[in-house]
Amino acid sequence: MSDLLTREEYSALASDIDLPRSAFIDGKYRPGSGAKLTSINPATGEVLCEIAACDATDVDIAVRFARQAFEQRSWAGLHPSERKDVLIRLCKLITRNRRELAVMECLDSGKPIRDCETIDVPETINTIKWHAELTDKIYDQTAPVGDDAMAMIVREPIGVVAAVLPWNFPLLMLAWKIAPALAAGNSVIVKPAEQTSLTALRVAELASEAGLPRGVLQVLPGDGESVGEPLGRHSDVDMVSFTGSTETGRRFLRYSADSNLKKVVLECGGKNPAVVLEDAEHLDLVAEHIVNGAFWNMGENCSASSRLIVHESIKADLLERIVARTRDWKTGDPLDPANHLGALIDETHCQKVGSYLKASGNQALTGGEIDGAYCKPTIFDNVATEDVLATEEIFGPVLSVISVSSLEQAIQVANNTEYGLTASVYSANGKRAIRAARALQAGTVTVNCYGEGDHTTPFGGYKQSGFGGRDNGVHAHDQYTELKTIWIDLSDPEAGDKVV
Repeated sequence: MSDLLTREEYSALASDIDLPRSAFIDGKYRPGSGAKLTSINPATGEVLCEIAACDATDVDIAVRFARQAFEQRSWAGLHPSERKDVLIRLCKLITRNRRELAVMECLDSGKPIRDCETIDVPETINTIKWHAELTDKIYDQTAPVGDDAMAMIVREPIGVVAAVLPWNFPLLMLAWKIAPALAAGNSVIVKPAEQTSLTALRVAELASEAGLPRGVLQVLPGDGESVGEPLGRHSDVDMVSFTGSTETGRRFLRYSADSNLKKVVLECGGKNPAVVLEDAEHLDLVAEHIVNGAFWNMGENCSASSRLIVHESIKADLLERIVARTRDWKTGDPLDPANHLGALIDETHCQKVGSYLKASGNQALTGGEIDGAYCKPTIFDNVATEDVLATEEIFGPVLSVISVSSLEQAIQVANNTEYGLTASVYSANGKRAIRAARALQAGTVTVNCYGEGDHTTPFGGYKQSGFGGRDNGVHAHDQYTELKTIWIDLSDPEAGDKVV
């Protein structure tokens, strides 16, 4: 926290930032063909800027430039170490401009500046750097086919990739997608969420400055109907990587089926359980992890621990500590580094979260109200397993508490959901914790902590939380490449059975 500025200093920086206002196509800013997008500061409701939005015409243009760059091999044809060098230069430029990007992210999304400075921007840099370093370190394979042949299994870039981003982690989700896609040699077209286009545009500009060839990374601001759907249906887009709601994810599967059967990778919603067993130790630390998992980023997080499934024998003790810890999470002006929670993304989302607060018949232990763009962290106790608070993704700072009497019941309740993104289990018994982790139906399970792994570990979901692949880790590169088998006949027809 020592590197953070004061609220006044951040406000001064915010007033001086030159915000991008156009699409980034073929290596430069260009006006879009669609109606303008209004970028609004969620915390104040004030207009930050007007952005030239795109439509299907711009999608066609960007895809053409992306395909041209790919076919000419201006990026894919570079030696892997050369691609690595460009991406490392991009990391250096992001580092040099990190404070500008952090403030821009805060203004555009309502995220607290303390998170933008200490989590989002550093992790964006780390993610791109890690995949850059991996560029010249992934080996292809040969198959054991005997002396008369050689079989090579090689990876080739898939081609033109569309990356469709959410509004809750604009910078970080951008890095999760463009880093492995670019490292593999693809051309990438980014469609940021219409609420949060600014940092993606700025990173594309920095990537061009770092030496990325024209047409290899383009950013098309716009809404889903004008940009997302045309990308999903475009027959010259080879793959879509999407993070967002399950409902929208299904649409991209339909777009693929109706067009060229492009690959689709989805990271969708979650209703993630935190299972606390009766033998859990250090309840103060458990409470800290539960609060962080439930309320971090205002609960606008697919992997938020929104369900606390706790053994009845320790529930009262744990809840007392959770409520006490929640009081430390201040809500307010995102530019004030003293605040843990900022503003919800927009008025529509405020109404959605508010509807869940009103729908519950439970009395909130703390919070339970929305004040303008701000929702205080809220805890509901004694939530029934069939209640909407326990079944539907709220995407706000709301924790639903469900008590159980055994490990078996806890696992049953935890898995009783259409989602399966993340989960956590707390127990002092290592074998018991591992058995529980194996039984929980989720793509990432943490033991005695809240988390998502890091950029070295694959991230994605079971059931309706994911489809087609994983972000992060070496596994992320698989989804941005095609596997090709090259079979070479080494037999000598004149040699007969002799060993040559």
